[in-house]
Formats: sequence, structure tokens, C-alpha cells
Amino acid sequence: MTTDDKLQYFLTICMEDAQGKSDHLLKQYSSSLEKNLEEHKREASRAAHLQVQGEKEKLQRKMNKDLALGQMNIKRRLSRRHDELKEKLFAEVQELLDCYRQTPKYTELLKKQVQEAADFAGEERLVVYLDPADADKLSQLVQKATMEIEVSQESLGGGIRAFIPSRHILIDQSFDTKLAEAKETFRFELGGSAHD
Repeated sequence: MTTDDKLQYFLTICMEDAQGKSDHLLKQYSSSLEKNLEEHKREASRAAHLQVQGEKEKLQRKMNKDLALGQMNIKRRLSRRHDELKEKLFAEVQELLDCYRQTPKYTELLKKQVQEAADFAGEERLVVYLDPADADKLSQLVQKATMEIEVSQESLGGGIRAFIPSRHILIDQSFDTKLAEAKETFRFELGGSAHD
């Protein structure tokens, strides 16, 4: 073998060795890049999923907040309307009571209330108070010896108040009290059935 052949052979072996090492390094680098790419894809996918999840939760919270505000506004409007209708209803009831107080049935009611208070008091002293507007009915009410019937200093709206001093018992049958109690506990029933 000549020197040129030896050099050529040496060059071929070195080139093959260098090519083999180059291919091996290129495969390692390519494999490393593939791993990095896959890891980057997984991280990007996970980050995108977390971002989408965060946005969904943010939108859900906003939607819930908007819904709650809407419900509060509806309840507020409903409550205002309820109060308006309640006031209107009780104004009508008051008008009906005022008309009722002009009838003979009202005088009968007063007699009945006085009698019930007297029965409850028994032989104990009883003071019965009438509404100032009912002073004209004073003479029509039956009194017994242990009973005093007086005209109240304040309006009762109708009906009576009776007091048993010895037992510190107040019997309140006044229309104002009954109307106030009814107004306090009154609630419209929503939804109900159709009225015939």
C-alpha cells in the first residue's frame, strides 16, 4: 500500500468514524429535542387547560353574581309591590270597617265584647274603654255594678279595651290593634290557583 492509499484509507476510516459519531450525536440531539418538544407540548396543554378552567370558573362566578343581583332586584321590586298592594288592601279594609261602625251590627258587637269582658272579670272591678267616636253608644251598653264604661282618650278605631285592675289584665278588642296585628302577619300567597 502506498502512502497515498494509506492516507486514503485513514481518511475513509476517520470519515466513517466521524460520520458515525456525527450520526450518533445527531440522533441523541434529535431524541433530546423530541423529548423537550413532547414535554413542552404537555406543559403548554396543561397550562392551556388550567387557563381555560380558570376562565370557566371566572365566568361562572360572574354569572352567579349577575344572577344573584338580578334575583335581589326582582325580590326588591316584588317586596315594593307587595307593600303597595298591602297598603291598598288595608286602606280598603279600613273603609269597610268605618262603614260597618255605622250599622246596628256594630252596636251588637260592642255589647257582645262588653259582656265577654264582664264574664271574664267575674265579680272583679272592670273598666271598659270605648272609642271616642262611639261615645253615642255608651247609653246602649249594659253595665253591671263592678263595671265602669268610659270613653278613651285615644282612638281605638272601634271595638273596646277592657282592664281588670286587680289582676293587671288588659283585654284588647280594639279594631286598631286587630288591624295592626293582621297587617303585621299578612302575606300574599304567590302562585296560587285560579279563582272562579
